[in-house]
Amino acid sequence: MIPEDEIRTLAERLDSAQTSRTDTPSLANSHTIGTDDAYAVQAALLERRVARGERINGVKLGFTSKAKMAQMGVSDVIVGRLTDGMRIADGDDVDLARFIHPKAEPEVAYRIARDVDLDDPLTDIEACVDAVAPALEIIDSRYRDFRFTYTDVVADNTSAAGYAIGAWRPVRSVSNRAVRLRTPESETVGSTAAILGDPVHALHALLDMCRRRRIPLRAGEVVLAGAATAAAPLTPGVTECDVAGLGTVTVKGVLR
Repeated sequence: MIPEDEIRTLAERLDSAQTSRTDTPSLANSHTIGTDDAYAVQAALLERRVARGERINGVKLGFTSKAKMAQMGVSDVIVGRLTDGMRIADGDDVDLARFIHPKAEPEVAYRIARDVDLDDPLTDIEACVDAVAPALEIIDSRYRDFRFTYTDVVADNTSAAGYAIGAWRPVRSVSNRAVRLRTPESETVGSTAAILGDPVHALHALLDMCRRRRIPLRAGEVVLAGAATAAAPLTPGVTECDVAGLGTVTVKGVLR
């Protein structure tokens, strides 16, 4: 592990990039950090947000596409944290000036119904969720030109920047559902099968990662299971995610 003061310095650098909307070079250009270091930087980064008054209210998964895993040379998903400062109401305006180079991803969200006991080997993670919904995630890597290494993106809280959730429905199978991501410039079609073959598999992967990284999962929190298509630039106008049989969620990009 790199020294604690270096962890905090890197977290401050990423936090400053986010708050000033100014990109920063890859950490790998100046530091050699391992995965444990990267999650330590992420934790320190979240501490700074919480100190400003934000509340952690969920988790998100990244690298849930097998193609993306292969591209990055890894076999594990990655986990980031969501805060109430990232939450956007369904259909609401989102000020694009909040971000550096935002992109939208269509996702499936789950709602945790009760605290998850990470230490109980018999924990049934599927029984711990009570609702499912379509979701849009806004990712905004703080790295220059959206170029980063595996440990870079973990340290940067998996590029988490914002999210919107559609209407919650009682939990049901969302295996192999058609997904459409519509933006003012494009339309992308995909499937929930792109999320580890079935979004429910993401819940099991999440439980495994949270056990290893000691990330709590609490009642009322949101889980973003991963992207069902490639991300698209978030631009002025309406961006919509539609998941067949589940519903839609939209945000409207504005320049203020």
